[in-house]
Amino acid sequence: MADIGVNARKAARGGPEIGCPVERGQDGVWRVRGYAAGLAMLRSAGTRQAGLGIETIEKLPARIRRPVLYRDGPEHREHRRQTARYFTPRRVDEHYREVMVRVAETQLAELRRAGRKQLTELSFPLAIEVVSAVIGLTNSRPGIQRRLDRFFPEKFGKPGLTSVSGVYWTIRQTSAWLRLYFGDVRPAVRARRRERQDDLISHLLDEGCTDGEILGECLTFAAAGMITAREFVNVAAWHLFTDNLLLERYRTAAESDRLAILREMLRLEPVIGNLLRRTTTAVEVPTADGGTVTVPPGELVDIVLSVANLDPKAMGAHPSTVRPVRPVAEGVIDVGLSFGAGPHKCPGVHIAMLETDIFLSRLFALDGVRMAAPPRVSFNEEINSYELRGLEVVLPQPDAI
Repeated sequence: MADIGVNARKAARGGPEIGCPVERGQDGVWRVRGYAAGLAMLRSAGTRQAGLGIETIEKLPARIRRPVLYRDGPEHREHRRQTARYFTPRRVDEHYREVMVRVAETQLAELRRAGRKQLTELSFPLAIEVVSAVIGLTNSRPGIQRRLDRFFPEKFGKPGLTSVSGVYWTIRQTSAWLRLYFGDVRPAVRARRRERQDDLISHLLDEGCTDGEILGECLTFAAAGMITAREFVNVAAWHLFTDNLLLERYRTAAESDRLAILREMLRLEPVIGNLLRRTTTAVEVPTADGGTVTVPPGELVDIVLSVANLDPKAMGAHPSTVRPVRPVAEGVIDVGLSFGAGPHKCPGVHIAMLETDIFLSRLFALDGVRMAAPPRVSFNEEINSYELRGLEVVLPQPDAI
């Protein structure tokens, strides 16, 4: 594992210094960098979702139901309560483990056949099939991965009608929506109108959602479950390929211990680095000296997860290194704020961890597997999320041994 004192992060987001845990910048935005302050802000009932394109969503007519990501208050809590059953550890183990194993084995068989593959080409189909099973996108026409890649391109442009580039991105974005609707969502909805199943789309139909509203929910889950899982598989593999002690520990550990290693890596490398909230009431958050600071209503707050996860008061000594089963402070979540916290905490915690372990434990059980080239790292500036491309995995061919 990385030497004590060394910053082990692969997706570098700047220095690990906490600085002031809560402060209002000259731009008027409050920035929360301390773990305790970030946890308090995310758990507060006096905030609502901000960022993530919510300004566009708010322009929709009031009669259109917003995706769960963009709702707050009693309606949001009730939706989360009703859909919580799809994400419990027991359900993940009983309903989705088999899917994870099947897809992982299929993808690794492709690696054995080809001898060399981009890791994103192996991990993305896994994330797609697992989340599709949860949502109910199981009646898709061929090409769902291609449609998702087009909808979530490596580089985004800004849609608009005042420039050639803006018009291009407007047409492209509309086309991507329509492709996913006709290729994936509409076939699933039609199948479930005929016969309900135990999945999210069936639940949304029972609630009276329209096809367009279901499309919005599906895209929200695709971004939150498919894209983030793909990136974490890549960054975790990168760590294991470049840390022989950590890899040996991972290879010989039981599943529960492997999951602890992955949780520590996600604490160190949260896929999404920042979450935005807008205060609706005055919110008190703790400061470094044991006091509190009050953030007034109507303020924009940027919770810097990538820094809060390195808070030594919460995470103990050497927070920028990989230390599985880290002795965290009382009440601290071992994965930090990587899945958020409070009303909008990501419900897919158990899914993300298990699918990553099922894939990576099988990948690193392959004799002679190695990384031919490290990935290039880029960032989505809006949420400070990393995107890894180009991590090439090589497996010796039988006739070459």
